[in-house]
Amino acid sequence: MPTEQPASGARSPAATPAVSVVVAAYNAAEFIGDTLASVFAQTFEDFELILVNDGSPDTAELESALAPYLERVVYVRQENRGAGAARNRALREARAPLVAFLDADDQWLPTYLEEQVAFLDSGGYDLVYADAEIFGDPPFAGRTFMETAPSEGEVNFASLVSGRCNVITSGVVARRSLVIEVGLFDERLRNSQDFDLWIRMIRAGAGAGYRRKVLLRYRHHAASLSGDAANRVARELIVLDKIETYDLTSVERAEVSRAKERVRANMDLESGKQHLAGGRFGEAREAFGRANASRKSWKLRAVVLALRVAPRLVLWLTERRRPESS
Repeated sequence: MPTEQPASGARSPAATPAVSVVVAAYNAAEFIGDTLASVFAQTFEDFELILVNDGSPDTAELESALAPYLERVVYVRQENRGAGAARNRALREARAPLVAFLDADDQWLPTYLEEQVAFLDSGGYDLVYADAEIFGDPPFAGRTFMETAPSEGEVNFASLVSGRCNVITSGVVARRSLVIEVGLFDERLRNSQDFDLWIRMIRAGAGAGYRRKVLLRYRHHAASLSGDAANRVARELIVLDKIETYDLTSVERAEVSRAKERVRANMDLESGKQHLAGGRFGEAREAFGRANASRKSWKLRAVVLALRVAPRLVLWLTERRRPESS
């Protein structure tokens, strides 16, 4: 079993705070100063901040960046076990009835906590999230999170699994008791642990809501998101496979099946792009054909046809478009 080091830093004996802010840090030294500055600039001040260093290789730089804040931060170091384990450690240290999650490279606007806590209380919710301004790498910088990953209608099992509602973790404030009741983050999942947690909370009866108001800034890393698209959709399928093992109703099971079909189509689409870039035109045509069988897209049908008659033209057109979207 990995050993856990005791927390250090701020731990006031005063009254229990209203919110515990949870930050998991790994290779975040470059950004952590701006992230913490955004927390300590909040108009809502009744919070504690718990930061878990998840065995980060940049620990020396991270702790140097943390130095101005250490008296106000509960700081924990642990062996590298992934974001889920780091957040769980913070949740076990937390004292407040509400928890607010913040990724180590994102930032809150000054009224974030004030507005989110008021929204949660006024609506009687167990989990709320807000919209975010995207900054960092193109092509999404300057847009909002909900423009690229929308939320429409009620937040429930079907809307989460189908992708009609998309939760941004750095925009979540939730009741800690329910997070603990459903079993915290699944530490076996190295990715998408947050999606799995929201699903379990909703199935346990959590009331969830969102605001379209931009209350935070979400950093987009092109290399880690779009550059690893094939692996990302594969990880989505792993999480859906896990959700399918739950005691689902027939309606829920049908939703998961449709979601898995959509994810498999995305995997085929990404596979087709990779084959095309490598000049493997036959494999690309087969992959795009499988994606089209699910998506029923005239654009994909056109690509499949073009790969039959003029594959090098398709490759040339794709390469011409690439600089515009990078």
